[in-house]
Amino acid sequence: MASLIIPPVLTSPRDDAALLHKAFKGFGCDTAAVINILAHRDTAQRGLIKQEYRVMYSEELINRLSKELSGDNKKAFLLWMHDPAVRDGTIVRQALSGVVADLRAATEVICSRTPSQIQYFKQVYYTMNKVYLEHDIESRTSDDHKKLLLAYVRTVRYEGPEVDNVMVERDAKALYKAGEKRWGTDEKIFIRIFSESSTAHLAAVSYVYKSKYKNKLRTAVKKETSGLFRFGLLSILRCAKNPASYFAKQLHKAMKGLGTNDAALIRIIVTRAEIDMQYIKAEYRKKYKKSLNDAVYSETSGNYRTFLLCLLGPNY
Repeated sequence: MASLIIPPVLTSPRDDAALLHKAFKGFGCDTAAVINILAHRDTAQRGLIKQEYRVMYSEELINRLSKELSGDNKKAFLLWMHDPAVRDGTIVRQALSGVVADLRAATEVICSRTPSQIQYFKQVYYTMNKVYLEHDIESRTSDDHKKLLLAYVRTVRYEGPEVDNVMVERDAKALYKAGEKRWGTDEKIFIRIFSESSTAHLAAVSYVYKSKYKNKLRTAVKKETSGLFRFGLLSILRCAKNPASYFAKQLHKAMKGLGTNDAALIRIIVTRAEIDMQYIKAEYRKKYKKSLNDAVYSETSGNYRTFLLCLLGPNY
């Protein structure tokens, strides 16, 4: 369930474009006016505003925003202005092609998306960059982490709720034999099952694993794997069981300790605001006994804080 609040009565995209242009004129940018418009429009509405702005002022709105804004507020706004597939493609491309690759960010995005979302953003990725996603994964990742990501983006998985109980039992047993039962780990089995399973199937495997082998599958993954490979497997497993809980945990990590991981904070809030942020907020309060809005408020400031809190919606 989305957290984005859209006014019941909207100005037209043309009027929004004119108001944005007015906010950009003169000395400095009226950032509050920009937030008041764009933080309360959904993907389709923002797309129409961008079209109107281009026609009216012969300029791309996203380019003007880039000139007028700065810092983390600019980073958040520029991501927000993309549609979901372009946004994911932008995040993953930047994560894989930077001077210092942010492989954790790329892994989070890839391993938390549905099969249909991945297939679409792969097409967009190639259109944007003239290079295949698989090529960038090949060149910037390594070992079992690379094998997992490549298998995950190449495999078309079933997205329905039905499961085959016989196959569930088989896969739970295979994972046990590949990990906790033996000396060493057969990573190929983990990669195959985690990359080929539907979310419903993997969630069922996790349940059967716990009931038969008296240990959580998540615990087995933590014991038997390490590094980014472990993070990828855990991301897939947690999103199969409860994606809102997964993102609540990632947000908590981004704000935990000394300093805030603003890149992660922006990435998750911007990408989930129109999907399931209400569920994430509920999970956050349940896990950490504090509202997500309050946590974000205490870790951010200025217009950047205002924008993120608008995307989060009412505090509860």
